[in-house]
Amino acid sequence: MADRGCDCDRSDQPPAAPDLRLKSVVELAQDMSAALTPLEAVRAAAARATVALGASMAAVSVWDRESGRLRVLVNHGALAPGEEELPEDESYPVADFPEIVTYLEERWTTGRLPRAWVQTAEDSEPHAGHSHPTAGAYCQERAAALRRRGRACCVVAPIVLHGQAWGELYLARSAGMPEFTEADADYATLLAAQISAGLAQIERLADLRKLAFSDPLTGLANRRAVDARLESALEAHNRDDTVVSLVVCDVNGLKRVNDQLGHEMGDRLLERFAHQLSLAAARLPGSLAARLGGDEFCLLVEGQKADEVVAVAEELCARALALAEGEGVACGVASTGDSIGPVTTADRLFRLADAAQYRAKAARSAHPVVAGRSHGPGFAPDPTVLLADAADPHQRADTRGRNGRAGAADRRRFRGAAHSADPGQLLTAVLAALDRHGEARSVHPADTIGKLVVVAETSARLLDAVGWWVSYVPPGSPLMRTTQHAVYRMTSGPSSSRAETQRAQIEAPDAVFDLRHYPLTRGAVRGGAFALRAGAAGNDPAEEAVLVVSGYRGMLAAGGQNPAGGWLIELFADDATLPLGQVTSALRALVSVALAGPSSAPPA
Repeated sequence: MADRGCDCDRSDQPPAAPDLRLKSVVELAQDMSAALTPLEAVRAAAARATVALGASMAAVSVWDRESGRLRVLVNHGALAPGEEELPEDESYPVADFPEIVTYLEERWTTGRLPRAWVQTAEDSEPHAGHSHPTAGAYCQERAAALRRRGRACCVVAPIVLHGQAWGELYLARSAGMPEFTEADADYATLLAAQISAGLAQIERLADLRKLAFSDPLTGLANRRAVDARLESALEAHNRDDTVVSLVVCDVNGLKRVNDQLGHEMGDRLLERFAHQLSLAAARLPGSLAARLGGDEFCLLVEGQKADEVVAVAEELCARALALAEGEGVACGVASTGDSIGPVTTADRLFRLADAAQYRAKAARSAHPVVAGRSHGPGFAPDPTVLLADAADPHQRADTRGRNGRAGAADRRRFRGAAHSADPGQLLTAVLAALDRHGEARSVHPADTIGKLVVVAETSARLLDAVGWWVSYVPPGSPLMRTTQHAVYRMTSGPSSSRAETQRAQIEAPDAVFDLRHYPLTRGAVRGGAFALRAGAAGNDPAEEAVLVVSGYRGMLAAGGQNPAGGWLIELFADDATLPLGQVTSALRALVSVALAGPSSAPPA
């Protein structure tokens, strides 16, 4: 092995005293434990060993078993011509180092760590511990190498890790310096043992990091790794406008596989999809494939165009459909390269991808749903963006948790208290009800009125509303007809009797309203929403009249359009109803979800 080099200002110093040598061992251990990477640890070890033994240089090499060579990781100190501190390709055939065989023999036959040995530039005879038949020729070559580099002697200490030869610590002194002694060799053996302990600690820490940031089943990154990477990616986005995209996938049919074929087969399905996700990540440089938990995966992509990410997501969906025992995936995509509004927090990007994934799952789509890319006419604004932003309990596009950071617990609110005015509770309850409605075999996928009734009824019950109406406007017509309704309890009002009040509530849905006289309702049918409380200043007289006639105290309306026409959901309140204004944006988003996909007009 070639000579190396070190701290020249210590090259003329005598070997350290015993107490200083002990201090050096402690400092070596401290320096290695403070290192952030294995290479930093090895560099710290070489630097400390150089000073501790009064050497002119030190090198640490590792045995690369695959290539059968001893590869130099670091040279430290006074380097000879041609030597580099961090060589890219300085290695030597292990066959030229017969002492490695001796290391192994001593370790297994005596149970003791192999001892370091000293070589001088003038001594070409093998040391006493060398019994290998080629040791003499090897020592002659080592002595010649010392002379070529102007060095007087070296000490070589094996580094043994987990009972196997890992590599060696090599220290040399320049010509004119005192030769290493047997005591120096013993001390070098101690230093090598401490380096071995430091390397073992680094391995354990690496294992812990791997455990902390990877999924044990699939080997992909986990949610913690995604959060860390996404935070830095969004910093780059907000600083340099770098495009950041998030693809969220749910593996369909996992529960069926687990129930019918066993959890082992379910795990195999997850592993096969993880492999496909890894292949997708390979097509998008700068991406991170991860399993978020259960049947949910994601692909975080930085620096790629949104169209490229969507194209890879399309291919991923197709490959997932071809997996044995699988039923494909529900895939949602959110990218800052699309029209999704400002994204300053990880929470909002996750909400957008989750909302897109939910819509893909609800529609049983074999293709990804992309936030900001409305499918079909009449979607303004985008229903996925509406759904994601409505999931924010504060009704803001961007929210942050404590210390200004997005809270992981708030990431998903789509998946409930008996009565609640919390937007997240409303989304959870209504979307779950829509899932059950879509799973019913008797329901046609184009049943628009059926989906709107689910939204109206579930929302009304959660808010403890008096009742609800669902109304329809034919394409091109200004006339709105209420097609279905429900009344849960009577309310007090200006009518002289409860019978008249009840009749007004029941008969009102049969009426036809000319939207030219109801500006708020007209705006809601076009995709808006509003809340109205009886007696409030500034109320539109025509809109308030609907409340007064029926005896209601408040109302919430939200609507939208699809190819079948315009639609409106109205929830009605009395004094016991929870505040409606808090969930206005959430109801608007839910209506947009119900209107997405195939559509049909209500029966005549």
